[in-house]
This record gives sequence, C-alpha cells and structure tokens, in this order.
Amino acid sequence: MADQYNINEEKILKDRHAKEIDLINRDPKQINEDVVKVDFEDVIAEPDGTHSLDGVWKASYTTFTVSKYWCYRVLSAVFGIPVALLWGFCFACISFCHIWAVMPCIKSYLIETQCLSRIYSLCIHTFCDPLFEALGKIFSSVRVALRKEV
Repeated sequence: MADQYNINEEKILKDRHAKEIDLINRDPKQINEDVVKVDFEDVIAEPDGTHSLDGVWKASYTTFTVSKYWCYRVLSAVFGIPVALLWGFCFACISFCHIWAVMPCIKSYLIETQCLSRIYSLCIHTFCDPLFEALGKIFSSVRVALRKEV
C-alpha cells in the first residue's frame, strides 16, 4: 500500500514538472496574436501609382521574410534560455512576495478591519440608532404646508 502511494506521489510530482508542450501551436492563448505578428505586408506597402519593379518587390519580400525568420531563430537560440531563466526567476520572486508577504498582509489587514468594523457598528447601533429614532419620532408629527400668497 505504501509503495503504491509513493509511486502515485512520484508520478504526480513528475507530471507537474514534465508538462507536455505543443510544438505546433506555441501560442495557445493568443497572447501575441496582434502584437508581434508582423508580416511583410504589415510593414511595407506600395500604394497604387507608386510601384517598384516586380523583381525588386519580390526580392524585398524574400529578404524581409528570410532575415526576420533567421534573425529571430538566432536571437532565440542565443538569448532564449538565459532570458527564460531571468523571467522564471522574476516570476518566482513575484510569486514568493505575493505568497509570503502580500497575502499575509492583506489577510492581517482584513482581520483587523473586521474587528474594528464590529466595534464601529456596535458604537453606531448603541449611540446613534436611539438618537435618530428619537429625532424621527419628534419630527414625525411635524406637518409642513406650503401656501403661496399673491
């Protein structure tokens, strides 16, 4: 029984860290859909009446597309892992601060304000409610009549 528990626990831990990644759809939540999706037509366009030679246009398209493709690949190969390490460290620090500092402070604040709100509510109900009730009874018999004399 204990062996099966250990095997299941190891499998759960392994599954958390060894998540399958999709090598086809690398932006499943479309977080970069309209930001960095830049094609040749999005950057360079010739309006009617101002066209370069067809050969120049084709060469420009090929040059732009290939240089963008390979530049991105080289930059991601050289800097991808170090930048991923930095962002992992950054988000780990943010998570650590949120879990160990921010949430305990917020929870402590909520506990303290709940105590204070009960005291405030008790004071209001003890002192103000009878006062305003008495004033309401006093002024409930007042009748106001407006007359316009000409």
